[in-house]
Amino acid sequence: MARRDDSAYVDFVNAASRSLRRTAYLVCGDWGLAEDLVQDALLKLYVAWPRVANSEGVHGYARRTVVNVAIDAGRKSSKLGRTSGEIPELPDGHDAVGAFDTRTVVMAGLRELPPKARACVVLRYFDDLSVEETARILGVTAGTVKSQTSRGLELLRTTLERGGVALEPVGDGR
Repeated sequence: MARRDDSAYVDFVNAASRSLRRTAYLVCGDWGLAEDLVQDALLKLYVAWPRVANSEGVHGYARRTVVNVAIDAGRKSSKLGRTSGEIPELPDGHDAVGAFDTRTVVMAGLRELPPKARACVVLRYFDDLSVEETARILGVTAGTVKSQTSRGLELLRTTLERGGVALEPVGDGR
């Protein structure tokens, strides 16, 4: 049996892990879970490596795998039900200190989004992908990306406003 040369895979993992972890975190909202999701995705990538290694879309394939693994994990956890402590209470806009971490509010808002809407918002606005690239990664139509992004942004806006973060109106998710 011939020995497989994994050096290109190792180089890719070393170069892409940070970006993949960030995307996983934004989709799931938990660094520990993000690490696990990336590990699962990288295992799937390793199995597919001989087939995808020489393609130009290896990073896109890896990102899509991370998002799919995260969405699947989100579906599984929603079937099990959420624990009451999973999403922290949003700070009161009238608290005595008058300060809170906007990032915490944004992450809480992302965690409240349905998995597909969360993936669309993360890929479109955090990973700065086009509608078409996002559609290709998620395996859906551009219209689905637009509608899920619009829905996700509206839900996120509601959460941010509830947390005391005022936003200027943005486009319609296109």
